[in-house]
Amino acid sequence: MEFEVVAKCPVTNARVSRMKLAHGVTVLPTFMPVATQAAIKGLTPQQVESLGINLILNNTYHLNLRPGIEVLQEAGGAHKFQGWNHNLLTDSGGFQLVSLNKFTQITEEGALFESPFDGKPTMLTPEESIKIQHAIGADIIMQLDDVVSSLTTGPRVEEAMWRTIRWLDRCVETHDKSGKSSTQNLFAIVQGGLDAKLRDQCLDEMISRKNRVAGYAIGGLSGGEEKGKIKQCADKLPFDRPRYSMGIGFAEDLLVCVALGVDMADCVFPTRTARFGVALTFKGPLNLRLSKHQADMQPIDETCPCPTCSSRTSRAAIHHLITLETAGAHAVTQHNLVFQARLMGRARHAIINGAYPDYLKSFFAEYFGDKGYPEWCVNALRAVGVDLLEGKHDAKTVDGSGAVWDRAE
Repeated sequence: MEFEVVAKCPVTNARVSRMKLAHGVTVLPTFMPVATQAAIKGLTPQQVESLGINLILNNTYHLNLRPGIEVLQEAGGAHKFQGWNHNLLTDSGGFQLVSLNKFTQITEEGALFESPFDGKPTMLTPEESIKIQHAIGADIIMQLDDVVSSLTTGPRVEEAMWRTIRWLDRCVETHDKSGKSSTQNLFAIVQGGLDAKLRDQCLDEMISRKNRVAGYAIGGLSGGEEKGKIKQCADKLPFDRPRYSMGIGFAEDLLVCVALGVDMADCVFPTRTARFGVALTFKGPLNLRLSKHQADMQPIDETCPCPTCSSRTSRAAIHHLITLETAGAHAVTQHNLVFQARLMGRARHAIINGAYPDYLKSFFAEYFGDKGYPEWCVNALRAVGVDLLEGKHDAKTVDGSGAVWDRAE
C-alpha cells in the first residue's frame, strides 16, 4: 500500500488522501458499498464500475460458508470469481459474533459458529480468518476481533478488548509468514466499547504495532451512538495510516466522521434501503412506496447523474415497480450508490478547497431543513470547530438520531 495525505481541512480534522493498492488508486475519504456475497444485490460488477465506484467490501464469514474457499481458489480469488477488477476489502467475520450471536461461542482459540445453512459447527480462529482472506485475495484484510454490542457494559467489554489485541498478534504472525503482505494489507481494529479508558488502552496497544499493520479500523461503534469515541480514536491514530470507521452509512454520520478524521466507511444502508423503495437525496430520503409519489413524473433528483435519474425514470414509475418488479429496486440501488459517491466527492472537493465547514453547514441546512438538526451532530462538529447553529437564531436541535424520513401526508 502507498498512502499519502494530499490535503487537510484548516478547521476540522477532515483530510483527502491517495491510497494505492494492488488493483488501483482509491481517493479518500470514500464510502464502500457492501457486496456481502460477492455482489452488490441487484447489480452486475460492470454496473457498479460504471457508477465510478472502485472499492467495495466482501464478507469473509459468508464467502467461507458459500461458495467456500476451494471454489474461490479454483477461480483465482474473489476478484476473478465476481468479475471485479478494482479494489476489494474483506471483513474478518468478527461482526458476525454480534449479529449471529445465538450461533456463536467465543473462546481464546476463536469463535465457534454454527452454520445458519446446515447447522455444521465451524471454528473461526484468527489464523484461519487470515488464511481465508488470503484465499479471497482482498487488497485490504481485517484482523479477527472479539466484537461486543456497543450497549454491553461490564467486564465483557474489557475481556473482548484484550482478546482483540491478542488476536491481532496472531493475525500479524500468520500474515507475515504468508508472503502476501506486499499485495494484501492488514488492518488492526480498535475496540473498547463506549469506555474511554478501554479505548485508550486499546489504541496504545494497536499503535505500538504500527510497523506491522497497514491501517486501522474503528470497530464497535456502528449502532447509532454519538461519535465522541470515534473522535477519540481518530485523534490518536497515526496520521500516516488510513482510518476506517466500520458500519457507518447515513449521510450525516459520514460527514461528521469525515470531519473527525475518518477516511473510509462501509454500510449496507444505501443498498438495503433501496430495496424498500427509499431513495437518498440531498433534501432527505424519499419513500417511493408512498402513494403521494404515484403520479409524480419527476426523476428522483434532477441533478443526479445516475442511470436512473439521467434517463428521467420517474418517481411514479419507480412507485409502480418497487413492489412488483426487481427492476424498481435495481433502479433505486444505482441511484443510492451514486448519492453516496456524490456526498463523499463533494466532501473531498470542499476539503481540497479549504471549504469543508461551509459544505457541512450547507448540507445540514438542506438535508434537515426546519425539522431540526440532530443534537449529537451539532455537538460532534463543535468539537472540531464547526458550529452548525452559528447565525441561525431560529434553528432547533432534536434528540436522538434526527433521521429524516419521507412519510405519508
